[in-house]
Amino acid sequence: MEQPPTNAPTLSSLPQKERVRNEIRASIRAARRSISPEQQTNLGLQACALMLSKLEPLTIKHLAIYLTNDGELDTNPLIQALWQRGINVYLPRLHPFSKGNLLFLAYTQHTPMQRNKLGILEPVLDIRTLIPAEQLHVIITPLVAFDGTGNRMGMGGGYYDRTLVNWEKVRAPLPIGYAHDCQQVDHLPCEHWDIPLPIIVTPTKLWCF
Repeated sequence: MEQPPTNAPTLSSLPQKERVRNEIRASIRAARRSISPEQQTNLGLQACALMLSKLEPLTIKHLAIYLTNDGELDTNPLIQALWQRGINVYLPRLHPFSKGNLLFLAYTQHTPMQRNKLGILEPVLDIRTLIPAEQLHVIITPLVAFDGTGNRMGMGGGYYDRTLVNWEKVRAPLPIGYAHDCQQVDHLPCEHWDIPLPIIVTPTKLWCF
């Protein structure tokens, strides 16, 4: 679940770097939306196997992930596999009082869900299922594009950059990107607030930086 920004300026009014970033976003989103449902299923299973090979040597109890949206790599096979392994799974939801931030709530087969203002499913707010982000062991992060050095670009809302702002200092929780192979680009024009990822998993490759 990658969150797009609201009230975005028109493309022509943006500085050159941001125009390039938005052009990359548009191109990659179109490419991943063109993947057929059958391909999505197969690619999701392939990526799940690679992700599990990375996670299984680690001691993980609490893991955050997202529900697939807008052509993103199918996370359902991975969620099912995590449940089967007894790992506590959490989903992001928009913070009701702190604009631009996320909360993480437990997710099971019985979790009540609702659509947020962006039309994306998220858990109904229940403080009994809330976990502070710093208590998560892994956050599997959505992304729009990435490059060969681990730079990540999202939708521009900055939700995950804010969540991961302390990652490089405290080295927890571990962020892992999850994406289609077609989301790789040669080079991303980055901003100072962009948080690079130490690991990215695609259906065909496990990237470690």
